[in-house]
Amino acid sequence: MSVTIAETTDIDACHALRRTVFIDEQGVSVAEEIDGRDAEAVHLLASVDGVPAGTARILFDGETGKIGRVCVLRPHRGTGLGAALVKAAVEAIRARPDTHIAALGAQLPALGFYERLGFVAYGPVFDDAGIDHRMMKRDLRAS
Repeated sequence: MSVTIAETTDIDACHALRRTVFIDEQGVSVAEEIDGRDAEAVHLLASVDGVPAGTARILFDGETGKIGRVCVLRPHRGTGLGAALVKAAVEAIRARPDTHIAALGAQLPALGFYERLGFVAYGPVFDDAGIDHRMMKRDLRAS
């Protein structure tokens, strides 16, 4: 099995993955999922044997890179692909000059997953697209 994770301009592939996971599986509305911010984001595409299997996007604001829209197709969950995708996003943030913080809004069931990747939860629980989330961050100067 060959896995690749790289920045991509293939937004259609990213949208197809996000539609499957967020809209079809989790019931997020199209209006909430397609939020108009994709053009300003850096997108990562994870492929297994050349077939798209996961994606994430990064929005930059000052010293912070916010990781979002992280998803992996069901057959590839539990394989380490999601962790590899988040690690690649962290490295993409770290590679930008003057960007020192990786942040994300995590669905509550995924808090432990992100904690194992060095993120720390902060702030209250909030609703995003009908799903409870908490903000998490990782200071890249400390790791």
